[in-house]
Amino acid sequence: MSTVDSTGAQAPDTTGTVVCPLDRIEVEGGVTALVGGEAVAVFRTYDDRVFAISNYDPFSRASVLSRGIVGSRTIDGVDVPFVASPMHKQPFDLRTGRCLDDEAVGVPTYDVRVVDGDVVVGRRRESGGP
Repeated sequence: MSTVDSTGAQAPDTTGTVVCPLDRIEVEGGVTALVGGEAVAVFRTYDDRVFAISNYDPFSRASVLSRGIVGSRTIDGVDVPFVASPMHKQPFDLRTGRCLDDEAVGVPTYDVRVVDGDVVVGRRRESGGP
């Protein structure tokens, strides 16, 4: 079994919800999945890393982040993957859930990994906000 986390490192084998095969998520695109009763947005970056955050946009109060624009921004010399909300365009760091324009706002992130070609979403982490 091949298990890789969003950093490309070997991930521990833990339980989670199989969302879909990785190749069903477009590069720089997202999908929504119901995980533990919560809407989760799962994204695939240009370099085939996967990230999972809450699908709920706290600015528009709508469940829309999976339909946002995926990109990256260089911050202090580090390439930061983000999704910009389709409603008001606030960018959320896909690694931490923090809003890049307002650090007081964030969304929960989820453990995510690829197992034998399938995207598996695990436990919810705390919100990316302070």
